[in-house]
Amino acid sequence: MSQLTTILKAKTKLAALKVIINVVPAPRPIVLLGSGSALRLCDTINHVGARRVLVVTDAILLKLGMVAPLVQRLAELNIEAQVFSEVMPDPTLAVVEQGLTMLHATRCDAVLAVGGGSSIDAAKVIALAASNHKTPQQLIGILKGRQPSLPLFVVPTTAGTGSEVTAGAVISDAITHQKNLVIDPKVVPLATAIDPTIMQGMPPHITADTGVDALTHALEAWMSEFANAETDYYASAAIRMVLQHLPTAYQNGKDLMAREALGLAAHYAGLAINQAALGYVHGFAHQLGAFYGVPHGRANALVLPHILAFNQKASEARLAELARRLGLVADGTANTVAAMQLIAQIKQLLATLNIPTSLPSLQEADFAEITEKAFTEVHGTYAVPRYMTAAQARQILTAIKNG
Repeated sequence: MSQLTTILKAKTKLAALKVIINVVPAPRPIVLLGSGSALRLCDTINHVGARRVLVVTDAILLKLGMVAPLVQRLAELNIEAQVFSEVMPDPTLAVVEQGLTMLHATRCDAVLAVGGGSSIDAAKVIALAASNHKTPQQLIGILKGRQPSLPLFVVPTTAGTGSEVTAGAVISDAITHQKNLVIDPKVVPLATAIDPTIMQGMPPHITADTGVDALTHALEAWMSEFANAETDYYASAAIRMVLQHLPTAYQNGKDLMAREALGLAAHYAGLAINQAALGYVHGFAHQLGAFYGVPHGRANALVLPHILAFNQKASEARLAELARRLGLVADGTANTVAAMQLIAQIKQLLATLNIPTSLPSLQEADFAEITEKAFTEVHGTYAVPRYMTAAQARQILTAIKNG
């Protein structure tokens, strides 16, 4: 298929997707903010009349005791909690099916996700599959749910994915390594708690990785052809907060002000991508996660500088506008200079966070399959400012491998 044909097909699909986004806007969860908000979220669960809740989390958080206070609070409200702690990074269809089986066996009538993006995405698909009497596989794609999700509540323990507000979930196929997207406004939770006390235990490297994930969401939303005044507001606010507060939280995890700001930044970036979507950074980062087990935020950090360089000319005016809005340059600064200053600022942030600049384990033998899967995800799904060829993808993957 020629590059021109690829672009025309992608733009046709994007035109239809834009109509869907405008006609079926994503709802927004009730947001409880601040220290102790996670416990207050349990009261909200009680308000909707739930009596048995499936708590979706991972084994590490369960062992660290982060789930226990919520289970105890639910018990005080006469709500029975069933804990499903089998979620792993990049959850697979099999893990989601296991959680769905537990939900049915225990007759739960609501779902509470406690964790990062992996636990939240798994919980989203479990809740939607349960109410629609479908398998997780049948929900892959756009608007595959017919009935509202089971009541879903979220306590994010990282400040990165913004999954507590996004209208999508990512589930992996363990055999094909394909990152499958479930895109449906019905997966947006009823309520979420952005609680900095929950996040203060994140180690520095996870703080860095998840913060860069939020930054990437906001930057890709800003550069998207679907961007509008509302997404620009949320994206620029998120970028400003990450640049200002991520170094602080990285150096001092107990700083609750920085933690809360990053939680909001991730949330704002999530609001931005609900309308503006993502781009090539995520398309390739998802493959690095699927092929090599690279944590998602770290994968974004590896890919981001190369996509910024790839988009620099096509997005120059937009990047310059962002640099001015953030106060990185004076209003009269030329677009080229302003865009370069913004990119330099982002590279400096990555250096401050001690994030590696290369992935030596990346195998040239995988380049073609990685590119194919990334293009399958991106083309027709994300309104990228510039389309990439296979040769350009190979150059980028080579640069990521060698640093």
